[in-house]
Amino acid sequence: MTPIYLDHNATTPIHPEVVEAMRQALAAGYANPASQHRPGQLARKTLEDARERIAALLGADLTCPQPDRLVFTASATEANNLAVLGIGLARGPGPAQVVVSAIEHPSVLGPAEHLLECGWRLDTLGVTPDGVVRVEMLPPLLSQQTRVVSVMLANHDTGVCQPVAELAEICNARGIPLHTDAVQVAGKLPIDFRRLGVAALSVGAHKFRGPLGIGALLLRHDVAIKPLMFGGHQQAGLRPGTEAIALAIGMLTALEVWQREHVAHARRLAQLRERFEQGLRAKIPGLVVHADGAPRLPQTANIAFPGVDGQVLLIALSTCGVACSAGSACASGSVEVSPTLRAMGASGDLAGRSLRFSLGGTTTDAEIEEAVARIAHVWTEIRC
Repeated sequence: MTPIYLDHNATTPIHPEVVEAMRQALAAGYANPASQHRPGQLARKTLEDARERIAALLGADLTCPQPDRLVFTASATEANNLAVLGIGLARGPGPAQVVVSAIEHPSVLGPAEHLLECGWRLDTLGVTPDGVVRVEMLPPLLSQQTRVVSVMLANHDTGVCQPVAELAEICNARGIPLHTDAVQVAGKLPIDFRRLGVAALSVGAHKFRGPLGIGALLLRHDVAIKPLMFGGHQQAGLRPGTEAIALAIGMLTALEVWQREHVAHARRLAQLRERFEQGLRAKIPGLVVHADGAPRLPQTANIAFPGVDGQVLLIALSTCGVACSAGSACASGSVEVSPTLRAMGASGDLAGRSLRFSLGGTTTDAEIEEAVARIAHVWTEIRC
């Protein structure tokens, strides 16, 4: 059968314009941007131009009197680790606390749990049954020991958008930095770093049709942060190692392609998702779309199927050429049900019957129609 790829939240195919821009960058044979000779200076200018333009597309400003900063990383996972650990550790020794939401990606929960193992206090913000972080839980948790708060901009499992600007306002009033994982939002909806009011924001290029192997951490001008790696002066010592110019150009090109058509792109994804959900509801009685009453990203649908085990359905769909997931790609291989759905109060049975479907720039109307037919057929076969 012709494959139907509905796992774009895990990674999405690189855009042809990005491939061509990177090909040209690689063919140019740039020198090391840390070198002081003329070829090195040219490489440095190319890299810094890309850095400034990427930041601008994300609502930051690297050129004003109090400039923001953009640190290139190898992935969004590294950017999240750098934010949680780097910001937390930079704010001084002594008894310390980190606060995260209960629905964070493993790349935020992991470093937070590492701090817990190091003697820190770890508190989590709960969510509503629709998967929205409970803002009212934050103020009572904050204290002089709070070093960093991290709440994602939108959830990777359900697509639910989070009240990050409201949370940032609370943190800023107390002088506490708030980091947001914006990985699933970048390249789907506009991001305005400065308007959000956050201290730090993470993105990963391969989630918005850019290349694998590069992410970025945006930092507000006044945010102190410690590096996690050592041995080089690059990027003000925050992330040593020779920067990959071709990857930076690929990230920039992907954002520029998105910016050019973002309104139509978001509208199209939302329409496709609506057709997908309505089509499945018409064919499968008792189907549950998680968080369908909350504001969601246009490309994400998390669905519980009555009477079948989610892992069994996942494998059966893969056999029929439909690629989807049971949650975060970073948690693949685990039989544990989605922590996001558990945090929303879903029963183990309901969460265990759930799969995530995520659409992307290459998804077509015909694929949606065929996917609905295949999923309904497989569900019927398994249930019988």
